This record gives sequence, C-alpha cells and structure tokens, in this order.
Amino acid sequence: MTKNPCSLNLPALARREFLKQGSMGIGSMALASMMGRDALAARSQTEVLPSMYPAKAKNVIFIHALGAPSQIDLLDPKPVLNRFEGKVLPREMTDGVRFAFVDANSTALGSPYKFKKHGRAGIDMSELLPHMGTVADELTVIRSMKTDVFNHGGAELFMHSGFGRLGRPSFGSWVSYGLGSASKNLPTFVVLKNGGSPASGKNVWTSGFLPTVHQGVEFRAKGDPVLYLTDPKGMSRKGRRDVIDTVNQLN
Repeated sequence: MTKNPCSLNLPALARREFLKQGSMGIGSMALASMMGRDALAARSQTEVLPSMYPAKAKNVIFIHALGAPSQIDLLDPKPVLNRFEGKVLPREMTDGVRFAFVDANSTALGSPYKFKKHGRAGIDMSELLPHMGTVADELTVIRSMKTDVFNHGGAELFMHSGFGRLGRPSFGSWVSYGLGSASKNLPTFVVLKNGGSPASGKNVWTSGFLPTVHQGVEFRAKGDPVLYLTDPKGMSRKGRRDVIDTVNQLN
C-alpha cells in the first residue's frame, strides 16, 4: 500500500520564498530565450545568402507612388512617339494586338515636355525635374524594363513581381528571402500604405510561392501608417507652422 504523496509532511514554503524562486526561474527562462533568439538572428544574416556574395544592404525602402506622373513625362523620352503625335499608329504596330482601352483608330499622345541630359552619365530628365538633374550622378535610372501590360492592375503586378498575373512573389518578399532580418520582434517585410490602395490590392506585397513569413505585413490598415505626419483635426497647416517656428525661436 502506497501513501498519498499529498499526505507527506513537506516543509512549508513561505509566500515570499515562492515568489523569489519563481521570479528567478522565469527570468532565467526569458534571458535564455532572448539570447538564443538574438544569436539566431545574427546567424541568419550571414547564412541566408550564399557566402560567395555576402549581402551589403541592410535595409531596402521601396516607394510606389500611385497616381504619379507618367515615366514618359519624367525620365523616359519617346521621340518616335512624339513624331506620331495626333496620328493613328501604323497598322503593323496594332494588328493582332489587343490593348485595354485602346483600339486600332486611337491616336498617339506624346509628352509635351522638353528633355535634357544631366550628369556624367547623360541621364535624360524632363523640365519637370530641374532640381533632380543636379544629383543625376547619384541616381540609377533603369529604362530597360519593357512589357505590353499597361492597365493599372496588371502593370502594378508586373512592377512588383515581374509577372502580369497573380502567384509570383513580390519584390519585398524576395528581399526578405535574400537578406533575412536582424530582429525577431518585427516582420521582415513591412508595408506602410497611405492614401488609396493599389489597383491590384494586397497582391502587390504577396509572398507568392515563398513561405508566408516573407509576406508583406501592412501596418495600421486604417488611418495613417505613421502617426503625427498629418495635421490634427482643427489644426490648419499655417497654425502648425506657427507652433514649429515659435519652438525653434525658443530653442
């Protein structure tokens, strides 16, 4: 016959002693967890990419400006298009090709702005960008990407994933996959959306066939993603400027 373990005479444990021992144990567990997590994060920075070409970039900021001016008005002059200004395109360019919102009798519309070469590389920039031309040698302008997808939804997918249809990982997901993350407290791929949504919706930051850990995570789906950038209700831009100027004078 065995005794009930609950009936054994065990030394009484005071409340203070219990809390002391319990907190030390929990603290040790938390410390071990944090140290192991930080070691894993540091290791992932060097192990995610092949050692032959170690990553040099630590962060990538990708700005997608919805509703921005057309590239043919800013950085990509089209002299041939300007020659067809107001004319119907040659049939050999339109036969057998279907374009959204454009038929065979549509006329061409060239850019009305003048272009000028800037910097040692001779980057073409329009008169709409007079100040950007002064730092042309610090910029990289890619004009080799071509596609026949130009309606908003498909073009946005192509811009972010290199493919005009659903299912491919976005640019940010590939960056997350390649560089990893130095922090386990935040997602690797963060989306800060302000204003309207893309025509393709959240598909422009999908992870596609990559693991879902590389999916873009939208911060603050409602309201401004970054607080205090817009004027508070009841505060005009001039009033806010007066406050900032007064603080600067006090400083």
